[in-house]
Amino acid sequence: MTSHLVSRRLASGLFRQSRRLSHPGKMVRQQRLFSAAPLTQLSEDEQMLKDAVARYSKDKIAPRTREFERNEMVPMDLIQELFDQGWMSVRSPLEYGGPGGSLFNATLVIEELGKHDPGISGMLDVQNTLVLGIALDYFNEEQKKKYLTKLSTSTVGCFCLSEQGSGSDAFAMQTRAVRDGNDYVINGTKLWITNADIAGLMFVMANAAPDQGYKGITCFIVDASTPGVTVSQREKKLGQHAAANCPVIFEDVRVPASNVIGGIGLGYKIAASMLNEGRIGIGAQMLGASQGVMDYVVPYTMERKQFGKRLFDFQAMQHQIAEACTKIEAARLLVYNAARLKDSNKPYAKEAAIAKYYSTELAVQVGLSGIKWLGALGYMKDAPVEKLLRDSIPGVIYEGTSNIMLNTIAKFVQDEYK
Repeated sequence: MTSHLVSRRLASGLFRQSRRLSHPGKMVRQQRLFSAAPLTQLSEDEQMLKDAVARYSKDKIAPRTREFERNEMVPMDLIQELFDQGWMSVRSPLEYGGPGGSLFNATLVIEELGKHDPGISGMLDVQNTLVLGIALDYFNEEQKKKYLTKLSTSTVGCFCLSEQGSGSDAFAMQTRAVRDGNDYVINGTKLWITNADIAGLMFVMANAAPDQGYKGITCFIVDASTPGVTVSQREKKLGQHAAANCPVIFEDVRVPASNVIGGIGLGYKIAASMLNEGRIGIGAQMLGASQGVMDYVVPYTMERKQFGKRLFDFQAMQHQIAEACTKIEAARLLVYNAARLKDSNKPYAKEAAIAKYYSTELAVQVGLSGIKWLGALGYMKDAPVEKLLRDSIPGVIYEGTSNIMLNTIAKFVQDEYK
């Protein structure tokens, strides 16, 4: 059918529908035809998941956040609980031991955990976006049978990309993989790798054809127990102490050629696509942190009195809180939209960058505002807000700094106006 006939048929159909709207008895049916569900409207299953994670986070995570921060680790028994709940592998199919959920489902989990401890939320985010994203999209059947069930039920993975000289310029990496018979031998050092000290599997980016530049970058599955793999001491950080970031050193690490993911030279494509997914997860993580600040601070302003009235009753305070709530709602819409686009197999890279940029910058703003609203209490460790602020700061850095996000968004805008 030619395009003009399609247009005429569509226009005719819409005209007939509009005429039917004039009949009251058909109004409800026509509203259904023309309406779409709001982004924040959750299905029954989605609401049940969100509520379950919220209860767990409040009962099991919130009382122990200072313990996790002090010990700079999450106990393995709690990580196994997260696996048992299906939250460390939300997107993994049922046949591999996962719950068979979506990226949007994972977003809800990450958001709720982020309200109390963005470090734990970030640990789970990496597993659900970067690690499982690679496994689901790029593993061959043999690799899925060998590794995906482990990643779904008990094994933490990590994504080894960044190096000393390749942060924002990720493809300037110096880690090399040299073919030797049926194996590749990997040498190099990765930095700031999340979950490295608890990972059983590592997805390692190395250049197997340096003469081809970034087109030689290849992704390898590396068992963390392989000789030559050394996870160095945890980095000392400002926040997110519950989640480890460690250097990982590869010295003559021998990996079978069967552990190449996707094919030689596809590493740059894998990295780019997974970072897009990861940015949605980070947006959810920082959305949770912002909401966590508000959930603590707003009730306080309704109880604390100065000059004979509640803090909340001062118009200046109302305006600041209202503005923060408005921006948090906007962030939620951006994050949810990006996740639902991804699950619908529609383009989402621009939306992911926007969601990541806006949510991470907002979390820092809200955290700092929360401390101001609490006054001296906000500066004390007795209140969780100072921790949520510290935990939010890395969000504007990892998986693409705010400036890199703006560069990415600008490229899409340029293409749209060509």
